[in-house]
Formats: sequence, structure tokens, C-alpha cells
Amino acid sequence: MKKIGLALLAPVVALVFAIGVAALALLAVGVNPGEAFKLMWDFGTTTTSIASIVNRSIPLYISAVAVAIGFQMKMFNIGVEGQYLVAALFAGWVGGSIAVWAPLHILIVIIVAVLVGALWAGIAGVLKVTRGVNEVVATIMLNFIGFSVVGYFLGNFFAVDSGALNQSTPLLPESGQIPGLNWIFTSLGFTEPRGTELQGFLIVAIIIGIAYYVLVWKTRFGFDLRASGANPGAAKMSGVNPKKMILYTMLLSGGVAGMVGLSTMFGKLHAYTQDFPRGLGFAGIAVALLGRNGAIGMALGALLFGFMERSALILDLNNIPKEVVQIIQGVVVLAVVIAYEVVDRWIKARELKAANAATQAFRSDGEEVAA
Repeated sequence: MKKIGLALLAPVVALVFAIGVAALALLAVGVNPGEAFKLMWDFGTTTTSIASIVNRSIPLYISAVAVAIGFQMKMFNIGVEGQYLVAALFAGWVGGSIAVWAPLHILIVIIVAVLVGALWAGIAGVLKVTRGVNEVVATIMLNFIGFSVVGYFLGNFFAVDSGALNQSTPLLPESGQIPGLNWIFTSLGFTEPRGTELQGFLIVAIIIGIAYYVLVWKTRFGFDLRASGANPGAAKMSGVNPKKMILYTMLLSGGVAGMVGLSTMFGKLHAYTQDFPRGLGFAGIAVALLGRNGAIGMALGALLFGFMERSALILDLNNIPKEVVQIIQGVVVLAVVIAYEVVDRWIKARELKAANAATQAFRSDGEEVAA
């Protein structure tokens, strides 16, 4: 219980601090913070909002898992943004161009997205192991290249109507769509969300989270991954090939990143369009930091971000600056990083103090015995 309490201390303190900063921002523009937060809570806890929050959280969580895989090896995959957009484009085109048995159709779309995302991230991995190019620089540059690739292929090859204002790949047939999960609300006795369908890709996101936990904490590969990040020299001496680990990590991170946009494709747009959601890759970095790369921590962080994005709508409707939500998001991430560092140092200081006390007691007992 003590360890759990210490683990929860940092995010709780950070969230309280972020809310305090947001309250000051609201007071500065003449808005009662209590009324604003009450509006956010009342609006964000309806069944319709809960479904919307979960839908918003799904791609954020998958993006965070993709980033966290790299973080486990002290690598920064900043290219999730480009990886999931390129992957969604090709997956949408393939999915809209075929018609097969429903489960197989969905599986093909997912496989295409994973492969394209992995290959796009693998470019940065190859550059790092062969030429020593920093993965941060490589993935950032690949983001901009990816945006251009998406625009070129969508406008010249994949669009159904190249002259349309909002170009898109062919729509996924019904066999390539995942049914919604609104029945969960009714089966639990709640009212069904209105105008919003809880996306079925939630199940895949849960599987991804479980697989991430098992891979990182319960397998030899996960141990090598964490060991390479904690102490590359020691990991190499124990037989871990650092170049292979770098490449495997980037491929795995990119493969997961390729699935970031699939919840929107399967459950809402049913195609890749010019107005396909962007910014999910960069938001995933914040969620990964907020959740400390833990499967459950990142899920809670994604839900928190989803709640704030959803509740920002009611602020706008009541003439309250919705930018207060962005303030909370930015401050909470910054505060969490600082709070975790403070708590870690405090824990290490306590452990060192306890170790010194035990050593002193051992020496005293030894001197008494010798006497």
C-alpha cells in the first residue's frame, strides 16, 4: 500500500497543481473556476460524453504505447505522427479496394497498417544502426516526408475523386467496418449514448495494452529491452546485440503506431480523408509521460486527456475560453515530470538513509561482539 501511495502521489499532486493554475487563468479572464469545472464535470459524465471520451482515448492510448516502447530503451520515437498517417492511408486504400469475409477483411487492414507503420519507423532504425543518425532527428524529418507522401499518393493515386474538396480513399465496405459497442451501456442499465457510437476498436486497444505489458515485463525480449535502456554497456556484455535491439524496437514501435488511426477509420470515417485526425502522435508523447510508460497509467492518462477534450466543448458553448483545457493539459504533463522526479529523489534519499542506518547498526553489533 505504501508503494502504491507513493506511485499515486506524483500524478495527484501534478493534477491538483494543474487545476490550480487553470483556476488562476479563469480568474484572470473573469470566470468563476468553480462554475467552469462543474460545467466540465456535469457535461463529461453523461453516457454520450463517456462514449465520446473513450473514443478519443483509444488512439491516444495506442499512440502512447508506441512511444513507450521506444522510451523503455531510452529511445525517442517522435515520428508516430507520420507513421500512423502513412499507415492509415495505405490501410484505407487496401481496405476500400477489396471485399472479403468480414473478420479477414478487418485483419488485412490491421496487418497493412502495422506493416507500413513498422517499415516507416524502420527507416529511422536503419539510419541509426548503420550511420549513427539520432532517432529524434530522423523521425522528425520522416514526419514531414510522410505528410508529403500522404498528400502525393492521396491526390494522384488513391483518391476516389481527385477533384473533390475533401479527397478520400474508397469507403470500407461493411465487411471492413467494426460494429459499435453501445450495447454495453444498455446491458449495464444505462441510457444509450445519443449520436455517438462507442467504437469497437476499443477491444483491440485493450489487447494492445495487455500485449505491451506482457512483452515488456514478462518476456526475455522485454528484459533485454529494458536492460539496454538502463545500461547499454552491461546489456551488451550479457550478450544483447544493441543494433538488433534498436532496429527491433523501432519496428515494433512503428507497428503499433500504424494502428493509431484505425479506430477512426473502422468506426467513423470508414476511409482515409484529407481531414483525417492529426496531432495524435504528438499527444501520445504527453500521455506516455503522464502514465510513466505503464499500461494502466497510460490508459488513465488517455482517459484524462479525452475527458478534457470533450468537456472543452461545453466551455465554448458557455462563452468560457476553452483554451483553459490546453493549459491544464500542458501544465499537468510538465508538473507530472517534475513531481515524479521529486518523488523519486525523495524515495532514494529515504532508502539511502535507511541503508546507512542499517549499516551503522550492523557495525555497532559487530563492535559489541568483538568487545
